[in-house]
Amino acid sequence: MAERRHGVAAPPTETTIRSREWEFRDLEKETFRRVLFVDVDLTETVNRGSVFEECTFRGVRFNCSVHEDAAFLNCTFTRCGFFDSAFTRCKLTGSMFSDCTYGALKVSGGDWSFVGLPGADLRGSDFSSVRLREADLTGARLESAEVRDCDLSGAWLHSADLTGCDLRGSDLTAFDLENARFRGAVIDQYQATTVAAMFGFEVRPD
Repeated sequence: MAERRHGVAAPPTETTIRSREWEFRDLEKETFRRVLFVDVDLTETVNRGSVFEECTFRGVRFNCSVHEDAAFLNCTFTRCGFFDSAFTRCKLTGSMFSDCTYGALKVSGGDWSFVGLPGADLRGSDFSSVRLREADLTGARLESAEVRDCDLSGAWLHSADLTGCDLRGSDLTAFDLENARFRGAVIDQYQATTVAAMFGFEVRPD
């Protein structure tokens, strides 16, 4: 799954669900594998524990949807909408996002390792205690977002804009300080030591 961000094609789908109205539908521990969802409306859907494996979503509306303990494994999202959607303790490892809109996306807990979000406009989004190891955030816009207590080790952040982003408690070891924008970003005193070391300072006690 990690190679998806290197241009490997999405897995082939075997069945298609097209233009089906699913607003307000509850998904309770359902399983979908290699399904192509096209122009499906999942607005305000509540998803508890369902698993989507190697599925592709094109033009799907996830606006105001709620996902708890769900999994989207190695999935592909193209031109999808996530305005005001919430993901709690969800697993999205290896999934890729392209030309999607996010708005007030809220992610709490869960594993988003190897996720591809290059160029994503995540301004104002809220990520809390999320595992984002080796996530592709190249060129992502995270101005005024919250990325608190997240594991960003090995993440790609080249040309990312984190202006005014609240990064307290997150792993900063993968940050590209020369090729990303951090003006006004908020960090804690422990992270300040890490950043000082990145600039070559030797930090000593008084």
